[in-house]
Amino acid sequence: MEVWRSGFLESVHRGAVVVLGPDGAVRWSAGDVARPVLPRSSNKPVQATAYLAAGWQPRSGEELAIAAGSHAGEDGHRDVAAGILDAAGLGPDALGCPAALPGHEPTRAAWTVAGRAPERLAFNCSGKHAAMLAACVAAGWPPGGYLDRDHPLQQAIEARLGEAAGEPVAAVVVDGCGAPQHGLSLTGLARGLRSLVDADPGSPERAVADAMRAHPWYVAGTDRDDTLLMETVPGLLVKGGADGVHVAALPGRGAVAYKLDDGGDRGRAPVLAAALRRLGVDADALARWSVLPVTGGDGVVGEVRPSAVLTG
Repeated sequence: MEVWRSGFLESVHRGAVVVLGPDGAVRWSAGDVARPVLPRSSNKPVQATAYLAAGWQPRSGEELAIAAGSHAGEDGHRDVAAGILDAAGLGPDALGCPAALPGHEPTRAAWTVAGRAPERLAFNCSGKHAAMLAACVAAGWPPGGYLDRDHPLQQAIEARLGEAAGEPVAAVVVDGCGAPQHGLSLTGLARGLRSLVDADPGSPERAVADAMRAHPWYVAGTDRDDTLLMETVPGLLVKGGADGVHVAALPGRGAVAYKLDDGGDRGRAPVLAAALRRLGVDADALARWSVLPVTGGDGVVGEVRPSAVLTG
């Protein structure tokens, strides 16, 4: 990614990106797409299939979507996460994720004005954690210690991620939410998401993909890129992760995944848009993400745009 200001190349964001075809084979790539990265929340859709396999039965598509999502702590997000816990006979105190203020700016501002303290349900991963706990209850596993790597739930998740990626998990670390985080290559990450959109109807994999696409607001939130992209591009499944990772897939077309080495956000959208163009997504549908403005004073003086290697 390149950042141009008044005709001057100011910054470059480097990384790696892979595009898989409909058969799952690498169609195009740039950078080292075999090197393990930490997908962070981009692992959540495949992780959610492990909750279903453990016996969790979400009561709605919204519950399943938020289990695979990174919500913004808006009122409806917290309500659904709380409902997952309540149905399992648990409360917010069972959550192992940190307390946080909502990510949604108007909601956070209202909490700040009211003097409301951070809450675990407002953390962006509370839907995942609530579903993890519900899966433990459904499977008869102890909810206590559910974030330990050797807990049966985490063992099932690790095995599932490796199976979907077609490669062993390369590393297990502690994620920002306190749960185990599993290292995979970008190629493996893309394989995993493609397996969801191309799965048979009625399978756990397809159920996760369908729920996320039907309820994208529960995956991300108001005006966030993942929400808007799934609302804009028919059939698209997309999930971002922290530190510059994104993965997306289209049924019958393939999947893409990328990692920005600097872990920043500025170049994310144009990289994803350029990769999706290689899957045949219409350029007009992706226009708002393809090039981002660089401002100077009261006007636009440049742009953040894909480098030639991405568009050539």
